[in-house]
Amino acid sequence: MDGILNVNKPQGKTSFDMVALVKRLSGERRVGHAGTLDPMATGVLPICLGQGTRVTEFLYDASKTYRAEIEFGITTDTYDAWGKVLDRKDPKGIKREGVLSTLARFQGEIQQTPPMYSAVKRNGKPLYRLARAGITVERKTRTARIYSIELIDWQSPVATVDVVCGKGTYIRSLANDLGQALGCGAMLKSLVRLRYGPFDIREALTLPELEDAFRYGYWTDFAFPIDYVLTAIPAVVVGEETARDIRYGASVSLNFEGKPGEKRCRAYTADGCFLGVLSFNPESGLWEPKKVFTSPGNNSI
Repeated sequence: MDGILNVNKPQGKTSFDMVALVKRLSGERRVGHAGTLDPMATGVLPICLGQGTRVTEFLYDASKTYRAEIEFGITTDTYDAWGKVLDRKDPKGIKREGVLSTLARFQGEIQQTPPMYSAVKRNGKPLYRLARAGITVERKTRTARIYSIELIDWQSPVATVDVVCGKGTYIRSLANDLGQALGCGAMLKSLVRLRYGPFDIREALTLPELEDAFRYGYWTDFAFPIDYVLTAIPAVVVGEETARDIRYGASVSLNFEGKPGEKRCRAYTADGCFLGVLSFNPESGLWEPKKVFTSPGNNSI
């Protein structure tokens, strides 16, 4: 079972819960996910099966789009609606214009402090475990990239925003920081991931759809090929001898330069079988296999 499923994670389920469910439904041992979602959050969660688990690293740098409801006037220990309320302030003075001007300050490269209730590790232990034990520790700020942030709706004291961001961005921290900037505090009321890389929520399987697809044996109709997440990398078709060398992990010579600045390529056989991802070595002038997919039945686009 090789492929990637675009699943719409429901609220209350962890990302690990969804992986465990797909393992049980499919009988496949090699199942993983890309891009953890908090239990409170819903939306796009790519679930990878079989050799699909080997391409999750290529999604790491992909951008994500979120729709967030941010409620002003409430501060919690988790920065979201599921946490313990730490402070309340009157948000009546917060107006649409003030929200818009403050949002603009959070676009671009920003510094964020991870929430205590997060999977970031301190001395080998996830911060959320320390937080549950009542321990708060100092966290280092991290650089996050907000490509765009747009106010979709304003129903005081709740702002609905769409955020397009890069890896390692905490929308909960963004909500908290926005509240601090406006002087009244804020928490994340709800969060939906609308897009992750090439995966869109409009094509995502709901939990009942996912269960039915496996129960009645048509899950492959919804499975994306394992190279679907690699379409930004240029592709090349190779002959039988070169394909054999790639399968054995040998460096090969290709009549292929790729696009400027791109030193990787996807290799395929003439009949469309995906061989793997290769990287160019300027010293040898050869292309070196970095990820090889040897299964004759692997999916490819």
